[in-house]
Amino acid sequence: MLGGSFNPAHDGHRHVAEQARRALRLDQVWLLVSPGNPLKPRAGMAPFTRRLASAEAIADGVRVVATGLEAAIGQRYSARTLARLQRLFPRVRFVWIIGADNLWQLPRWRRWRALAARTPIAVLPRPGWTDRALRGAAASTLRRHRRLPGALLAPGGHPHAGWSLVPAREHPASATALRRAGHDITGTG
Repeated sequence: MLGGSFNPAHDGHRHVAEQARRALRLDQVWLLVSPGNPLKPRAGMAPFTRRLASAEAIADGVRVVATGLEAAIGQRYSARTLARLQRLFPRVRFVWIIGADNLWQLPRWRRWRALAARTPIAVLPRPGWTDRALRGAAASTLRRHRRLPGALLAPGGHPHAGWSLVPAREHPASATALRRAGHDITGTG
């Protein structure tokens, strides 16, 4: 699961999805388009249907799949979404994929410790964020649960799901930069 606003989706999102999929040998990566990120302002946020369409445009529909599942189940909080998915699909092993910028801000997320305890987290490098995130509060709190990428999903009876920094090239694409450059997906101009 690679959650986000996808305002708009871009090559960096695709890069993160592919790097995580390959490194962790995942069957699929779902681009989970948020109906509304509680930590982001609504101003400048494109309509959900436009953001979902932009995610669909970078997905291949087989190994990387765009989904509006969170909107369909009426959720905006990642911990609740994952808890619900784990109940709906008890035989599926979900992995939460985030950029290093989200590892940095993870303590701002509702029920982030519960999410980290039950769902493996794969962290991908982000320009300007990786070193900072690895020194941040979430990495410090979860330090004893850090694993090598190859061991993140290995059976082993760990009571805590664990997390890993997936080695990958940092991709420079940024939705914020695309919007600043005039890439309009809001449908307002």
